[in-house]
Amino acid sequence: MRRRKTEPQSAIPDVLGPDLRVLFCGINPGRVSAAAGAHFANPRNDFWRLLYAAGFTPRLLEPAGQFELLRYGVGVTNAATRTTPGSGDLRRADFAAAAERLGRIAGELRPRWIGFVGKEAYRGAFNERPQLGVQKRRLHDTQLFVLPSTSPANAAVPWAERLRWFEELARRSAP
Repeated sequence: MRRRKTEPQSAIPDVLGPDLRVLFCGINPGRVSAAAGAHFANPRNDFWRLLYAAGFTPRLLEPAGQFELLRYGVGVTNAATRTTPGSGDLRRADFAAAAERLGRIAGELRPRWIGFVGKEAYRGAFNERPQLGVQKRRLHDTQLFVLPSTSPANAAVPWAERLRWFEELARRSAP
């Protein structure tokens, strides 16, 4: 897939491939992830543990092994590309091309689902407040699902609640 010259480059490479089971979409790269060049690299972020616990991967992967996700039909991207200390530092302009970009990915690579990791990732892309779970909106044939954030800043949401939503997406996206 060719990037448009006007799209900002992310500090973290997208993990993309054709016909993915689920493409997970975070909100944006945090500083720890940008420094590591890997998605969800903060050791306090539960993303990798939740992927494993919900059955998306047969073993617990480390952020540095993010491209191994493609073996399991899973990819990762972000709604915004700018690195910030926290998602609260993002501006509306950071999401200006997000919906178009995700639509292009959906049209070209045809993931069955895009799982937004946090309501704010979805809201940033589409300027709509979602509920958790399946969304009415689709991008081409790709279904959309909103998960609770896995960020340490979302620690108020218990592990069991976050796992329940990841398991729901795993069930719905099962081959």
